[in-house]
Parts: sequence; C-alpha cells; structure tokens
Amino acid sequence: MNGNYLIPANTKRGQLILGLFELVDLIILGVGIVFTIVLVAIVPMDKIGFALLAITPGLVAGFLVLPVAYYHNVRQLITELIKYFIGRKRYIWKGWCFLDESNYESKNESKYTTTTTNK
Repeated sequence: MNGNYLIPANTKRGQLILGLFELVDLIILGVGIVFTIVLVAIVPMDKIGFALLAITPGLVAGFLVLPVAYYHNVRQLITELIKYFIGRKRYIWKGWCFLDESNYESKNESKYTTTTTNK
C-alpha cells in the first residue's frame, strides 16, 4: 500500500463499549436502573401514578443514552443544543457582494488599479 493507510469510517465505534456506549453513558444508565429498582421496592405499586414515578428514572436514563443519528446519543445532542443556544455567536457582516482581493494573484491586479496621466 506504499505507506498509505485506509481508515474505516467507523473507527469511533471501536473505542466505545459494545460499540455504542461510553463509560459515562453506562454509569448514567446503571444509576437510573438501580434508582428505579430501589423505588419499585419502596414505593407501593397500588396506583398507576406511583408506578410511573418509580420507573421514571430508568426511562429517563435509557432515553439519554439512546443512540441518535449524527450524534453519539441524546445526551450529546442536548449538550450541543445547550452550547449553541447559550454560547456567544459572532457573525461578521461583509455584505452580499464582498470581494476578498487577497485571493487574487498579481496578474489580476491591473484590473483593479487605475493609472492617472498628467495633462
């Protein structure tokens, strides 16, 4: 291959646990599931409201680590959205007909310069 290396498109998946999770994702999911199990054991399940309250931590944790297209998971998507909306945005207006003359070579320089003659 003459020193040229082909890098597969999914190299990031090789660094993840089971190809889907980072360590933080598994910690979030584990804490949510453990908290759900504790609530199911403690809270009386005779009413639907208490049952929904007991399984909510597991559902929220599972939702946060759910894979999303173009992002790692929902947690990363929410983080990027917060950074975008809170972060400072700086838009430099250059006009709709901006000409950056530094991109032109010296051969085009004569078009934009004017010569004056003394009469």
